Amino acid sequence: MSLAARAQGTWDRWIDALAVYRDRRQLAILLMGFASGMPLLLTGSVLGYWMSRVGVNLQTIGVFALVGTPYAFKFVWAPLVDHTPLPLLDRWLGRRRGWMLVSQIGVLLSILALAFSDPTSDPWMTAAAAVAIAFFSATQDIVIDAYRIEILTDDEQGAGSATTQLGYRIALWTVDAMALLLPSILPWPIVFCAIAALMLVGLATTLTVREPSIARPHAGSPRQWLHQAAVAPFAEFMAYRGWVVILLFALLYKFGDAIGGTMARPFFNEMGFSGPEIFGITKSFGIVATIAGAIVGGVVVARYGLIKALLIGGILQAVTNLLFAWQAAAGHDIVVLAIAISADNFTGSLGSIAFVAYLSSLCTTGMAGTQYALLTSLMAFGRTTMSVGGGWLAANTGWPTFWVMTTVLAVPGLLLLLWIRHHAAKETPPS
Repeated sequence: MSLAARAQGTWDRWIDALAVYRDRRQLAILLMGFASGMPLLLTGSVLGYWMSRVGVNLQTIGVFALVGTPYAFKFVWAPLVDHTPLPLLDRWLGRRRGWMLVSQIGVLLSILALAFSDPTSDPWMTAAAAVAIAFFSATQDIVIDAYRIEILTDDEQGAGSATTQLGYRIALWTVDAMALLLPSILPWPIVFCAIAALMLVGLATTLTVREPSIARPHAGSPRQWLHQAAVAPFAEFMAYRGWVVILLFALLYKFGDAIGGTMARPFFNEMGFSGPEIFGITKSFGIVATIAGAIVGGVVVARYGLIKALLIGGILQAVTNLLFAWQAAAGHDIVVLAIAISADNFTGSLGSIAFVAYLSSLCTTGMAGTQYALLTSLMAFGRTTMSVGGGWLAANTGWPTFWVMTTVLAVPGLLLLLWIRHHAAKETPPS
């Protein structure tokens, strides 16, 4: 084959990979991704930034990572979301959309509660509101993830993952922009109320999309219901050879990034960057890099497959954490910040696309909410409970060492991925 023919063949394969984004269902997935991403920063970096601005110390900010614990345990109530019809709503909207509506209203009300709390005088109220946000947000994630998995085929999951992440990142960008810019002209309670209004996007989407067309088994007795809801999803997942390794991989693949993400805003604050400066970089260079990473991630998954895409994304997102060690040495240098954030956002987005697509591919229609919740709960456990020592690590080692450690912490997840590449497969029971 001539060089020109090989080049044309490669180009055609890339064009075919891009074609997965043409489906109209991707718009609904985009808007659901926005609704899913909108509450996250309110239990993460925005919460940490708010607390650092009002004088809360680093150790306390680190401990507040625990408010996101519901994300780590959402698999516990995921069977209820998968198999329990909600009175009236199930008949009106269907199983998935009914649960979406309830969880989105819960998120909205919880953000309003956070708006009128004070972390300096009443930290327990702030923590309770943040935990409520995390609980309803995690519930929304269960049903939105299940919806996406059930309306797409396995071959479309990479594109669905990319579209979800794009909507998710747009939500993060919007919330972050409001949290960084509006407090200079408005009090924090009003800022949080404005952020809460963004949940209307999710509510409108829920009321307009179609319910997935899948057959749901009828449980004739409580014992049958319990088996379908709580036993079958986990038994199905355990059919994978090396399923324990897969669970450990879900826990550790993004762990280094999670530790870094928890302390990023306090780090920028200590480097002397103002809110507008952080906004200017993260919401210009950062958002472009994030969108590019999401698009490239979906194409890389379609072109090279899930495992290769996971390896590429995992290595890149670990290495780019070292750029923040450079930032720690450079101090208040806006050029270094632009380079570090752009690279980190691109590689983090690319890795997330492959990761979500891989986890989605492991799930079975009808029980996807429970199975995906189990896998992402482990990922969330790494981001929340296991990240609680991030503040201590930063305070006791210094920022350069802290960022080097976040790179080292990514290595175990990559080693597990190499094992999965050679050993993990689904075992079909003998007939």
